[in-house]
Amino acid sequence: QVQLVESGGGLVQAGGCLRLSCAASGSIFRFNVMGWYRQAPGKQREFVASITSGGVTNYADSVKGRFTISRDNAKNTVYLQMNSLKSEDTCVYYCNEAVSDSWGQGTQVTVSS
Repeated sequence: QVQLVESGGGLVQAGGCLRLSCAASGSIFRFNVMGWYRQAPGKQREFVASITSGGVTNYADSVKGRFTISRDNAKNTVYLQMNSLKSEDTCVYYCNEAVSDSWGQGTQVTVSS
């Protein structure tokens, strides 16, 4: 089991930016597909972005061109740079490791309009 700890959430005005971090335990991190998901109150958790061990990325259409996922294998950390934030980006953001289907506790992002 991989343990994941997210950080970096907060309150930001529309048009602003935030960078989320997800620190993973275990040296196998560099082999794993890592992803970010988000969930708004009363809604299903949805995919945001993912990155393979080789750095191949994938994004939800709603965040393409605004969000960037990256990883630092030496630090066992994956990042989500979020730019041009909109009120509809307000959610709890979760980090995921695909192989073990491990999840972090989530970090709240609130975008005020």
